[in-house]
Amino acid sequence: MTDLLSDVLRAVRLSGAYFYLVEAASPWCVSTCAARELVPRVLPDAEHLISYHILVRGNCWGGLEGGEQVRLQPGDAILFPHGDPYLMSSEAGYRLEAAPYATAPKRYPGTVYLGPDAERDTAFVCGFFGCDARPFNPLLASLPHQLHISGAGGGWLSEFPRRAVAESQTDRAGSETVLTRMAELMFVDVLRHYLEKMPEQQRGWLSGLRDEIVGPVLTLLHQHPERPWTLVELSREVATSRTVLAERFSDIVGISPMSYLTRWRLQLASEQLARGSAKVAAIGAQVGYDSEAAFSRAFKRETGMSPAAWRRARSA
Repeated sequence: MTDLLSDVLRAVRLSGAYFYLVEAASPWCVSTCAARELVPRVLPDAEHLISYHILVRGNCWGGLEGGEQVRLQPGDAILFPHGDPYLMSSEAGYRLEAAPYATAPKRYPGTVYLGPDAERDTAFVCGFFGCDARPFNPLLASLPHQLHISGAGGGWLSEFPRRAVAESQTDRAGSETVLTRMAELMFVDVLRHYLEKMPEQQRGWLSGLRDEIVGPVLTLLHQHPERPWTLVELSREVATSRTVLAERFSDIVGISPMSYLTRWRLQLASEQLARGSAKVAAIGAQVGYDSEAAFSRAFKRETGMSPAAWRRARSA
């Protein structure tokens, strides 16, 4: 499970060294626009933004814009994986008569002050993760629009606010890389907490990791995406029938095993196209395509762009 999660996090280019500290005095609120509008200002190289908040002291409320808010206690984290607008406030439903923010506050080590000039008894860290959403991010698709982790206790989720703020206030070499790694570790810790408490009836890629049939199939597809897998071979490897495998995989993950393999191959290829200079034919061969033409057709069918056009767009 851990290896598959790491595999996906590498392939979707997770980054997240953008955050700031907020100190607030009641009454206060923050009403945001969709995260995609902040991409140019926050993490210009990212295709998608996941926003998060970790409460350090005090208490507050948070939730999707137009939805029900949840009460946050110190140590709680709330994430909005799909970049939806949200409302954070000192009291449930409280908002000021003002337009939502169209820009993000200054990056660390800046501090944002909210509310009247009084005792600021609430503090939290706000930040963003950047990642790829296309051509295929199975993790993102399996996460809810709002993710509340309460009482995290130990681990990087509880350590991150203190360590990240302290690191951001230094001027040491490599600080940017350290902060990015800290944010990544914190996000993995959030996913671990979510996995541990995820209901058995939950569906999605994360649920597939712990399934006795789907989990081993996902492992095979990730270990050897270049192999010319068939449903017969996969079912033989996990000692089940083709019908059971096909139905169970589609029910939990949402697509067939063969569709998953195709999309995962193209995600791996897209990352190589964006980061390296290898020839298109070589990249296609590495992920299991016999010819450049076949790879290009599959890539364009899924993304609407040829591999070369994708590389140029990402370079730009």
